[in-house]
Amino acid sequence: MLFRRLGKTDLKISAIGLGCENLDGKTYAQVESTINTALEHGVNILDVFMPGKEIRENIAKSLGNRRKDIIVQGHIGSTGVRQQYDISRHIPTVRRYFDDILRIFGGYIDLGMMFFIDSEEDYKEVFETEFVTYVEHLKTQGYIGHIGFSSHNPAMAIKVIKTGLPEMLMFSINPAFDMFLSEEHREDASECELSGAMDPKRAELYELCKQEQIGITAMKTLGAGKLILPEHTPFAKPLTVPQCIHYALSNPAVASALLGCQTADEVLDAVRYFEISESEKDYSASLGSTYRRFEGSCVYCNHCQPCPAGIDIAAVHKYLDIALLDSDNIPPSIRCHYSNLAHSGSDCFACGNCESRCPFNVPIIRNMEEAERILGENS
Repeated sequence: MLFRRLGKTDLKISAIGLGCENLDGKTYAQVESTINTALEHGVNILDVFMPGKEIRENIAKSLGNRRKDIIVQGHIGSTGVRQQYDISRHIPTVRRYFDDILRIFGGYIDLGMMFFIDSEEDYKEVFETEFVTYVEHLKTQGYIGHIGFSSHNPAMAIKVIKTGLPEMLMFSINPAFDMFLSEEHREDASECELSGAMDPKRAELYELCKQEQIGITAMKTLGAGKLILPEHTPFAKPLTVPQCIHYALSNPAVASALLGCQTADEVLDAVRYFEISESEKDYSASLGSTYRRFEGSCVYCNHCQPCPAGIDIAAVHKYLDIALLDSDNIPPSIRCHYSNLAHSGSDCFACGNCESRCPFNVPIIRNMEEAERILGENS
């Protein structure tokens, strides 16, 4: 394992970390196996944004007396509604959920993350309210070691960093996202797409992080798995897991690439990165290939939640994506999984809340209709 200093902090974190979202809903045995394998291979940073008690307690139980050796990235403002995660800036609610994560992980969180600052509204709800006062209180009282934040929006990330408060950032980094242009640069998109150029706003963010020593923990390194699948990659040729890791770690500001491994085998596949040749890590040929825009493609991040109808939107998209790989031969298990959802695409009443919150402009309402057409009882 390679260890890197996390920006201006005194922490040295593993170049590959574990994003624990995909362990949510898994058995304790699977959580324990995945966590143990990660720690045995040098992983020392875990991102735990999920508000559910069971997954957090399973992770903490798996760590046991090794908690003191692990850096936990916990999120302030990540809350739950009907077993779906939500974002809250309401301090009593925020405090209740964060007090619980403190209880579960021994009264201390190494990286206290201001959760999901993607819009002007998010920014105001954090920095123009008592939310930021609460975060600073957590730091001064020693409940969190360092203040960070999470974002998918480079413009907002830049604005937050310029407040001088955060010491680090969790940001979505992969070649598809870097080449998907932000709003202000889309008029000249065709030229940038053809050249494979990086979105200027994201380039500005990375340079600012480098200058200000704001360490980045990279999420969505594999693009929710789509970059490595021929059926879903936005490039002419899918990347490999080591190539995706190498892309993230090639960014000077990135300290760790957080991967959503959900089994011990997936952990072993990830840490193989340190055993292979530089040529096997080289991603340049893939980036030079023709690619389609990543916009509109669900990466199962759940930022669309909560759904007023109770739909697990990410799960519906996962089953839909699999079904569309070969719509004439949909696996019976996929139809079964879809039919067993508490709420399916048929329950969508097109309120639009989800689409307004989606960072990637996914046509969620249309996709709910498509899922019901292809996978519903009358399909």
